[in-house]
Amino acid sequence: MSDKPSVLFVCVHNAGRSQMAAAWLTHLAGDRVEVRSAGSNPGTAVNPAAVEAMAEVGIDISAETPKILTVDAVKESDVCITMGCGDTCPVFPGKRYLDWKLEDPAGQGVEAVRPIRDEIKTLVEGLIAEIAPEKKP
Repeated sequence: MSDKPSVLFVCVHNAGRSQMAAAWLTHLAGDRVEVRSAGSNPGTAVNPAAVEAMAEVGIDISAETPKILTVDAVKESDVCITMGCGDTCPVFPGKRYLDWKLEDPAGQGVEAVRPIRDEIKTLVEGLIAEIAPEKKP
């Protein structure tokens, strides 16, 4: 395991919430955190409304693809954050588990996805402050 914290975002389809969260964490924390995302039942493509909502804030997730949740992904992560997939995430001792209650953007337009995107950003900012704060010179 690397010396930097690793975070796994999990939602059912890995097409909306977990993709936006992974993108926010990568964008805001840079290389201070290792970022993964996966789904318990991954979709075929990232939600177009999520892609559009993230593009509005300058983050391109159009090349991302939904990935299946694996036991290894959980084992290799320090923090596992679920978003509506319940207990499909395997549990290992010594890992930290969080469940973020977020509305599912599936089937919704960009107007409905914007507040979800913004809520995810706020949660990610809090997570960064806790696990990978910027080092002061």
